Amino acid sequence: MLKEEIRILGFDDGPFEFKQKGKIPVIGVVFRGGKFMDGLLKTEVIIDGLDSTEKMIKLVNSSRHKNQLKLIMLDGITFGGFNLTDIKKLQKETGLPVIVVNREVPNFEDVKKALKNFKDFEKRWKIVKSAGKIKTCNLRDGEKLFYQNVGISEEDAEEAIQLSCTHALYPEPLRVAHLIATGIVKGESYGKA
Repeated sequence: MLKEEIRILGFDDGPFEFKQKGKIPVIGVVFRGGKFMDGLLKTEVIIDGLDSTEKMIKLVNSSRHKNQLKLIMLDGITFGGFNLTDIKKLQKETGLPVIVVNREVPNFEDVKKALKNFKDFEKRWKIVKSAGKIKTCNLRDGEKLFYQNVGISEEDAEEAIQLSCTHALYPEPLRVAHLIATGIVKGESYGKA
């Protein structure tokens, strides 16, 4: 059984326009379970680059919050378009379990088709496949979220997701990271994480 105020670091990126170049902010928020925010981290990743894994590892490992963190949550494995995060490497190099949360099951055929536009398709597709099997987490009111996990059991991953869904049917660390990232980019927050 997880502690109610387990320290979770949730990451989400800011919105961007189709075919936009440059960098996009990635926001990390430290939450005590789903109760309240304890900290904020920020980095930037190259749109459609492959630096999200390294940027997150550096951010987590250099954070003053690191010793209290028990878990990393990601809103999907793609940041800044198709800047894919290698969750196994993230887990190994930070020493923290990783849970990837999605509202819907990703359409891997569409992802694969889109990735074929990149010269390093094989490398990117390998990252997608290494994230592992999609599992279902049942929430209240018959709602569901979908997740992948590394370094944490399915039972504990589902407990962490349920525990952190306090104000919405989505984990607070990811919901708040989304609001902040959107506000930074657009000047005002909007949309669902």
